[in-house]
Amino acid sequence: MKNIVIFGAPGSGKGTQSDLLIEHYGLGHISTGDVLRSEIKKGTELGKTAQSYIDKGNLIPDDLMISILANVYDSYGRGHKGVIFDGFPRTIPQAEALKKMLDERGDKVAAMLELDVPEDELMKRLIKRGKDSGRADDNEETIKKRLVVYHSQTQPLIEWYKNEGLHYHIDGLGSLDRIFSDIQKVIDNL
Repeated sequence: MKNIVIFGAPGSGKGTQSDLLIEHYGLGHISTGDVLRSEIKKGTELGKTAQSYIDKGNLIPDDLMISILANVYDSYGRGHKGVIFDGFPRTIPQAEALKKMLDERGDKVAAMLELDVPEDELMKRLIKRGKDSGRADDNEETIKKRLVVYHSQTQPLIEWYKNEGLHYHIDGLGSLDRIFSDIQKVIDNL
């Protein structure tokens, strides 16, 4: 089983590369963004709570996210090939909680892939995505705040996963094929 954490700033290509991994390796996909947008669209209590955090550019509380992710992970059932965690964890306490949640199920994270993209490129990508998709959380002011939050709260995860021996740096600039090829080299050698 290959549970993979795909990590990078907003706009780094996590969703795109996750789609390629799912297709190529038959992995499940847990995208916190997709899960939260679904709850918001349904108008659930969780969705309303999540929306208030997202509107301010803040992260969702850890206990809320772990509960959601555990339910989604368990829905794949035993014997699945693995799951891509896209957009989670974002903090060391979340990484520790994910490790504990997987340990309780006899599973583990096999690798953390860091998609590294320079900030000026991230801004270009996110502004374009906001215009193309109409995503309200992709306006310039919110993007800047999300990147500040990313750097201040989630950057320490790189060191945490390095200490766990699970960190793999991926250059997120260039063609999709080249980036995916670099990811495949990591996954195929796990």
